[in-house]
Amino acid sequence: MKQGGNVWGLNTAATLWCSAAVGACAGADLAVEAVLLAGFVLAGNTLLRPLVNAINRTPMNEQTTEAIYEVRLATHPEQLNEARELLTARLEAADYPIREIEVFERDGDMVELVATLMGTSANREELDTVVASLDAAEITQHASWAARTVE
Repeated sequence: MKQGGNVWGLNTAATLWCSAAVGACAGADLAVEAVLLAGFVLAGNTLLRPLVNAINRTPMNEQTTEAIYEVRLATHPEQLNEARELLTARLEAADYPIREIEVFERDGDMVELVATLMGTSANREELDTVVASLDAAEITQHASWAARTVE
């Protein structure tokens, strides 16, 4: 099963295929090959498990993990265009190209602009600086950024 970037049940599926191959060898009067193949399957499933556990426990490096970075800015609806220009200018000045900017209406007297950055790795301190400068602007009610893993 594939869900986003994760694959589940690959070991089980491979074991089922190998079990079918063992059965086919046994059915074709290839008893020695069936026993050898069964031994390889059992050895692979038991001897490689510590390696799999070690890989699963390895911490992920944020610099090499693929993530989507979003910068959010909340403002009044009548200042939407000015806020979009401010957001674009500050991100481009920090060398963060924008993939898209979406606008969401919030609680009647507020809109939120969400700028999704291109697939580059981001520096947390730089994003904090950009968000702080956005938050200090008069037209901004609130500014923040977030990172999420790729879907």
